[in-house]
Amino acid sequence: MTSLLNITQDQYKQKLYARQTQGVLYTYLYRSSLVVAVVSLIVLAMTILNQNFGLVVVQYEIDPATLTDGEPLESLDKNQLGEILQQNAPRRVLVLVRDTLSAVDPSQFTSLSLDQALGNVVFPDGIDATEQTISDLSDDQVLALLVENSTPDEMLAFVNTEVVGVEILKTYAFYESALNRAAIEAETAEKFPEATIQFRSWLNGRFLQNGQSANVNDIGIRTALIGTLWIMLVTILTALPLGVGAAIYLEEYATDNAVNRLIETNIRNLAGVPSIIYGILGLSIFVRALVFITSGSAFSVLGVEANANGRTILSAGMALALLILPVIIINGQEAIRAVPRTIREASYGLGATKWQTISRQVLPAAVPGILTGTILAFSRAIGETAPLIVVGASTVLTTDPNNVFSPFTVIPIQIYNWTSRPQPEYQHIAAAAIIVLLVLLLTLNTLAIILRNRYSKNLS
Repeated sequence: MTSLLNITQDQYKQKLYARQTQGVLYTYLYRSSLVVAVVSLIVLAMTILNQNFGLVVVQYEIDPATLTDGEPLESLDKNQLGEILQQNAPRRVLVLVRDTLSAVDPSQFTSLSLDQALGNVVFPDGIDATEQTISDLSDDQVLALLVENSTPDEMLAFVNTEVVGVEILKTYAFYESALNRAAIEAETAEKFPEATIQFRSWLNGRFLQNGQSANVNDIGIRTALIGTLWIMLVTILTALPLGVGAAIYLEEYATDNAVNRLIETNIRNLAGVPSIIYGILGLSIFVRALVFITSGSAFSVLGVEANANGRTILSAGMALALLILPVIIINGQEAIRAVPRTIREASYGLGATKWQTISRQVLPAAVPGILTGTILAFSRAIGETAPLIVVGASTVLTTDPNNVFSPFTVIPIQIYNWTSRPQPEYQHIAAAAIIVLLVLLLTLNTLAIILRNRYSKNLS
C-alpha cells in the first residue's frame, strides 16, 4: 500500500497504460485463436464433405435397363430382384445362400440338414428344415430361401455384383465435379465411351445398412457401427460407476495422508499416459490373464457362445474404461469439491448420516460436473484406435457382433483401413465413415448435455 502511495501520477498512468495494453493484446490473442479454431473446423468439414459427394464414372458389364425394361433396379422389390438373379446367374444362387446364411465348411454344406447348416434363418413354406439339405432343394426353393433371408438392399447388391457387374472407373470430388463437369464428361467420352457418369453421395442408406464387402460398391459401415456402440456401452457401464465411486471415496472418506496423496498424484499422472499403454495393459490382463471370462467360456453354461480367445468386445470395452477412468475420477472430484460445505453441514444438522448426505445432497448437486467430465472422457474413447488394435480389433469382419463376447471392429479402425488403401474410391468411403463417426459422437454428447442441463435445472 505504501509503494502505491509513493508513486507519482506519471508512473501511475504508465502502469495503467501498460496493463490496458496487455489486456488488449490478450483479447486479440484470444479472438485470433478462436478464429483459427473455427476456420480449421470449417476447412475440416468442407474437406470431408468434398470427398463424400461427387461424380463417379461407372461401367456395367450388362446394362441394367435391359434387365428391367428401363425401370431402375432400385425401384424393384426383393422378389423381382431375386428373379433377375435366378434368370441371369443361377449357378451363383447356391453359393450366395451358402456364403450369406451358413458358417459351416462348404464341403459339408450339402450333407447337413438345413437346420444344421443354416442355423437360425427363416425357411419359406414348403421347405422341411429338419430333413432336407441344400442338394434336395429345387432352384425355386433355393431362390426363395435367399430372398426370404435377405433385405432389398442385399438383393440389389447381389444383382449388381453377380449380374450387372458394376465397375467404378474413376471418381471425382465435389468441387471438381461442380466446377469441371464439362471437362469430366469430355474426358469420359474419350477414354470410357461405354461408361456412364453418376452423381453419388457415398454416405447413403446402403452404406449404413451394408456390412463389409470386397466389392467397393457394396461396402458398408454397419458392422463397425454396431461394434462401436457395443464397446461404448461396455466402457460407460464399467468406467462411470468405478470413476464416481473412486471420486466419492477420495473426496469424502479418504483422510489426508501420504498414501492417499500418492494415489491422487498417480491418478492425475495416469490421465496423461499414451493410450497404447492402456492397450498393452488390456492385452495382458483382459485378453490373456482373464481369457476364461472375457472369451465367454465361464458363461457357456448360460448358453453364451464362447469366443476362441479373449479378443472380444468385453476386453475392448474394459481397456477403454481404464483409459478414461482417470479423467472421470479427476472431474468427479472437482465436481464434488465444488459443492458448498454448507449443504453438508445443513444435512448433518438435520440428523442425516454421512452416506445419506453424500447420496441425497452432495452427489445430486455434483451430477452436472460429473456428466461434463464423462462427456470429455467419452469423446476421447469413441475415437481411440491404438488400444483396440492391441487388444485385437479386426480390420475385416463380415459378421455383426451380437453380444459382449463377439469379435469386433470399430469405425475409427475402418477409417484407418480405408484411408491406407491406394484406390481413390476408398478415400470417399472413409470420408463417409468420418461423417458417421462425427454424427454418432455429437448425438451421444448431445444426449449427455441434455441430461446435465436437466439436472442443473432441477437443482436450481
